[in-house]
Amino acid sequence: MTRTLRLLSGGAAHGLVEAVQPAFETETGYAIEGTFSAVGAMRDRLVAGEPADLVILSRALVEALMRDGYADGESARDLGTVATAIAVRAGDPIPALDDAEALHHALLAADAVHFPDPAKATAGIHFARVLEKLGLMDHLGDRLHPAPNGATAMRALAASRAQQPLGCTQATEILVTPGIVLAAPLPHGCDLSTVYTAAIATKAAAPREAAALIAMLASPSAATLRQRLGFT
Repeated sequence: MTRTLRLLSGGAAHGLVEAVQPAFETETGYAIEGTFSAVGAMRDRLVAGEPADLVILSRALVEALMRDGYADGESARDLGTVATAIAVRAGDPIPALDDAEALHHALLAADAVHFPDPAKATAGIHFARVLEKLGLMDHLGDRLHPAPNGATAMRALAASRAQQPLGCTQATEILVTPGIVLAAPLPHGCDLSTVYTAAIATKAAAPREAAALIAMLASPSAATLRQRLGFT
């Protein structure tokens, strides 16, 4: 019978977990059963009682879970900081994105804009605020295509038949999605950098293995891997 480590994670950490998964499973004998989606949705599932050994969410959400008794504060480790960024399809021209005005022009020129849940995803919440700040939320109208999470949004961008689509989500999700390219982080004044933190759930059935995965993800030896996958 396969032993399983249950993980609830923001999509930003999906590529990193997948990269260390073979070594973790070989060393521990535990298979990772991971659910990756908008951080707010993952938080809600843990609070609602879904079994989990480990969470990887934004630091702010993990700290709230620690205060409310859902995550073990002693186990918490930061994995790194991730920028919210703009993506284009592979082969499409990369627009100028040096400042807020350039971003405004790029979004106006796009005939489809893909981004994650503006209510529960870190990048989606922020990008919706950027659109409001730039006065584009109503103007872009049906060109806006929100998705349940960043991975789904970026796959939709890669498959888009639009002439000039753009996407926005966490850089880590862009870098691991085939068919798209990271154009640039959101420019100064519109930018967002999010710290992602791993912590053991207080009701974990496999706390020792959860601690081993955290150690592997956050280890100095994995620093180059984290950087390559978009963590700083």
